[in-house]
Amino acid sequence: MKLKQLAEPDEPKNIVVIAAHHDDIEFGVAGSVAKWVKDGHTVTYVIITDGGSGSNEPGVVRKELTETRRVEQLAAAKAVGVEDVRFLGYHDGMLEPTMDLRRDLTRIIREVKPYRVICQDPTTVFAGDGYINHPDHRAAGEAALYATFPSSESRPIFPELLAEGYEPHKVGELLLNLSMNPNHFVDISDTIEQKIDSLRAHVSQIGSGEDADNGALKWIRIRNAEGGKEVGVGYAEHFKLMKFDVPRPGMEDEETVDAAQEAMIDATNEAAAEGES
Repeated sequence: MKLKQLAEPDEPKNIVVIAAHHDDIEFGVAGSVAKWVKDGHTVTYVIITDGGSGSNEPGVVRKELTETRRVEQLAAAKAVGVEDVRFLGYHDGMLEPTMDLRRDLTRIIREVKPYRVICQDPTTVFAGDGYINHPDHRAAGEAALYATFPSSESRPIFPELLAEGYEPHKVGELLLNLSMNPNHFVDISDTIEQKIDSLRAHVSQIGSGEDADNGALKWIRIRNAEGGKEVGVGYAEHFKLMKFDVPRPGMEDEETVDAAQEAMIDATNEAAAEGES
């Protein structure tokens, strides 16, 4: 499939980027984030896990590593102009797409009211012949996917959020990172250096100096250059785009959409009741 360049909204919007780990955003989408911030959009990061499993070195104190990675993530976000970073503190390496996690993500989406949500593709298991996708990535992606739809826009789901003052919000589009079936790209030729600077902040993960330059930073340059070559630009990040602000056939009016959502929720509740009986 030929990838299309991602179209940008005509006016500044809110964007939420959800990731399992500190550094996931920097490896995957920081070039796009830097571009969006330059274009006037406001970006919020959501880091789901505490980062405490980010070292195999003996003697590492989990609490100290967690704090180190938090500081690194804040510096990485600052490098691309992101000021709002949320840390949810789930146990790194053991993440599951629970209802508690989906509720936490739904709460943030309803609070921030983003037009665009970016998350990891939960369907990606293998990438090439030498990489198995981290289960935390898939769990984070699944929870974010279903927080975006249907939870964030459906009043009957998580009614406790209504009591907290978080009204439903409909997200306009969802971008899946690390997808094996991308359909759009963002040209990051003008922001690749910001992306590199952002990733450089994660010293605990990629090292520093020549170790970083000849390792992770060199690899990400090559990866994004290959992504750019595929679409005819210098550097690019690829995504699978899902649009929710374009009516589906037969769903052009709001009443029809509401009725369809209510029917889906009723069917889900009935199935759950049957399973309990």
